[in-house]
Amino acid sequence: MPTIDTLLASATLPDSPSARLDAELLLAHVLGKPRSYLRTWPEREPSAEQCAAFAALLARRRTGEPVAYLLGRQGFWSLELEVAPHTLIPRPDTELLVEAALSLGPPGPALVLDLGTGSGAIALALACERPHWQLVGVDRVAEAVQLAERNRMRLQLGNVRFLESHWFAALAGEHFALIVGNPPYIAADDRHLGEGDVRFEPASALVAGHDGLDDIRQIVREAPAYLEPGGWLLLEHGYDQAEVVRALFTAQGFAAVTSRRDLGGHERITLGQWTGARDAQ
Repeated sequence: MPTIDTLLASATLPDSPSARLDAELLLAHVLGKPRSYLRTWPEREPSAEQCAAFAALLARRRTGEPVAYLLGRQGFWSLELEVAPHTLIPRPDTELLVEAALSLGPPGPALVLDLGTGSGAIALALACERPHWQLVGVDRVAEAVQLAERNRMRLQLGNVRFLESHWFAALAGEHFALIVGNPPYIAADDRHLGEGDVRFEPASALVAGHDGLDDIRQIVREAPAYLEPGGWLLLEHGYDQAEVVRALFTAQGFAAVTSRRDLGGHERITLGQWTGARDAQ
């Protein structure tokens, strides 16, 4: 039987930019062990069933299927989250949204909304860091809401609730100190939709009209009715959309509008403060 070392050495993932890491994650998953086990016991011989399972996962990865979907989980912030093909895979860039919300949110109790929650990543990260906040996460996809709730239960976070809602539709009468979201922002004809992991992710969570801004326009237009005076709206967007998104915020009457850059130097999120009266709902 092949050893752990020989299995990893012979694993071929020619189209993956992180082939070795992918192979290690998949093999550790099959063995039910942490990655450190692979280096500690390279001479161990997995069973025939484990070798076959590893080969099957490698074959799926060669088609481009994301490692997160193959494992059924993804790390985000300090959390390990269950993920599934009906939700986006949480990405490190979105942690910038969490950092900004933590820096802007009130020090005391607050009601905070996560729009398009997916796996619940943003809401759960904020709930973990700010136990005195109450988080609401909404998603239009029922399976996503169920997945987020499973993550909440596993993490034993009691200050979060998840609702099925298309943006603000189910939130009449509620007002929030912070509204955060990672809405769809890819144009319908963007070539990147046919590349990499996004080929396997739900189009409804990626695409927003001809220019990618349909959902952001709606959120910016409707958010003032759901913000407390002085509350903040924070949205993730595409790397080249910041100028247009800032203009949308400013035209709607938001103050202190600014964008923040991700680790790659791209303006990845835009935020603004609502200082006017609430719009009529």
